[in-house]
Amino acid sequence: MNRRSFISRLGVASLGGAVSRAYLNAASKDGFRFRYMLASSMYGELPLDVILPEVQKTGASFVDIWPRVHGNQREQMDLLGHSVVADMLAKRGLQIGCLTRYDLGPFGLRPEMAVAKRFACRLMVCGGSGPAGLKGSDLKGAVQTFVEKMRPELEHAAEHEVSIAIENHGNNLIDSADSLKWLIDLRPLPNLKVALAPYHLERLDLDERGLADLIGALGNEIGVFYAWQYGMGCHKKLPKEQELLQMAGRGDFDFTAPVRALRRINYEGFTELFMHPVPRGIPILPTAGETTAEINRSRSYLEQLAVVD
Repeated sequence: MNRRSFISRLGVASLGGAVSRAYLNAASKDGFRFRYMLASSMYGELPLDVILPEVQKTGASFVDIWPRVHGNQREQMDLLGHSVVADMLAKRGLQIGCLTRYDLGPFGLRPEMAVAKRFACRLMVCGGSGPAGLKGSDLKGAVQTFVEKMRPELEHAAEHEVSIAIENHGNNLIDSADSLKWLIDLRPLPNLKVALAPYHLERLDLDERGLADLIGALGNEIGVFYAWQYGMGCHKKLPKEQELLQMAGRGDFDFTAPVRALRRINYEGFTELFMHPVPRGIPILPTAGETTAEINRSRSYLEQLAVVD
């Protein structure tokens, strides 16, 4: 059994045990500690009043609100009323850390920025825009065009105290390690960030060492790090044990080098323990409790890696 497999099999039971205490002790020494955020989409379309009690159980105090088709908690906010949702969050000591809006795209976020400001949410995530499959100077030129088109959106976001993080989604201009580096190097304003998804980079054959190097290059311009691997993919219906291979600690991807890279840069952004179910819009496991336990299994795996030198 390799080291990654051994650690993953220790599972959630180690949380609250010796390894968890070692993680907390290490955090107090070097300052690095995961800043967890819970993606509402992990619970499908379960109600907010079911999801919010789970947030702190996963070590998080921030929630990432998703709309359909992955969840519907953003729509729930409008139905309940934003004042009601603000009260629900306050009663549990929670904050909205991110509004994920792939549906709006990078040039359709302005109406949502007022919502972000209302909830003191400082981050929004979406995909990029532009031709896929470019390399070299063609890629650099296209990224330059994209970020300059983003300037008015970034200026508007800055007025609302919001950063926009672009995820390296597949079949997009911003999908590769090089595109992410150009995105940061060429950005016109500092509130343009990266939402870093290893799942999509693994599909482009970026290995663990390559991901670690990319983390070092991007530094704290990463707004969200998704602890998410390819496993057996997320587009075909698979037996649940195969679908769950997307979760950190279950599949073949060894997060040791990436976690060490996060420690080296003293990463301050959010970390989400993440996957996509098939079909979209369902919880990753049938109940909220089972979903939370699976998230904590991955959390245990990451935290053990964070204390290994």
